[in-house]
Amino acid sequence: MNRIAAIALSALFLAGQAHAQAIDGRLKKILDAKSIAIAYRADAAPFSFLDEQKQPTGYSVELCKEVVRSIEAENRVRLETRWVPVTIQNRFDAVASGAADMECSSSTVTLSRMKQVDFSSLIFIESTGLLVRSASGARSLEDLKDKRIAVVADTTNARAVIDQIKRRGLGASVMQFKTREEGFDALEAGKADAFASDKLLLVGAAAKAQQPGLLRMLPDDLSFEPYGIALPRGDATFRLAVNAALARLYPSDEMGQLFRRWFGSLGRPSGVLAAVYIFGSIPE
Repeated sequence: MNRIAAIALSALFLAGQAHAQAIDGRLKKILDAKSIAIAYRADAAPFSFLDEQKQPTGYSVELCKEVVRSIEAENRVRLETRWVPVTIQNRFDAVASGAADMECSSSTVTLSRMKQVDFSSLIFIESTGLLVRSASGARSLEDLKDKRIAVVADTTNARAVIDQIKRRGLGASVMQFKTREEGFDALEAGKADAFASDKLLLVGAAAKAQQPGLLRMLPDDLSFEPYGIALPRGDATFRLAVNAALARLYPSDEMGQLFRRWFGSLGRPSGVLAAVYIFGSIPE
């Protein structure tokens, strides 16, 4: 009996030792420092923005807070969260360089971006939409033939608009801006006939317009935009920790509350988004 007990204890010790050895890469750095750096954008409401107290908040930010709580619980440690402001242009550089451990905003997962960073399981599904002035009379992208469409440079939205214009032979011109604010301002000032971005981001921007009632969203869905949390490339251990947190969160009541908090006006998640939550609920 003593021999069997000794073998069992030895096996448990080796299993624990193997588990300890499995903690490497960015996760080990986070646990050793007892600190995690989260990149956020201030211009991506309702996914990532600053609240009235100038603190990062939003749907994606809240998901990342849940990830941090999961890592703390799994490793019995308290982590200090350091918030790293980023822009559309440098958000992935921040993760790749180690300035941030993950980026939580409205980042679309693409193959080209995977050359620089990895992504978590999907966290949302969006599409590229078009915001126009109501007085323009435009009812779809087809009505923007030979018009001016503002986009944010180097985004999936810009590529989607350019591809659709070419495919449909519309001859519209694409005005590329550095920030979402600049593109939106061009629409309001009449320098552009439409502004293209992720639909919910357009809703957030229109709500802050000087005269929101003078703007309208066209029904077109110009692209498929699957969002993910940007993570260090090639770091399987940290990616597993993040995906494990999402897998436990998605089927929970907390996820339903989180969705209603940020998207209550949308009602229930769409069929595609519901599928994201189902497939992201990876079993243990």
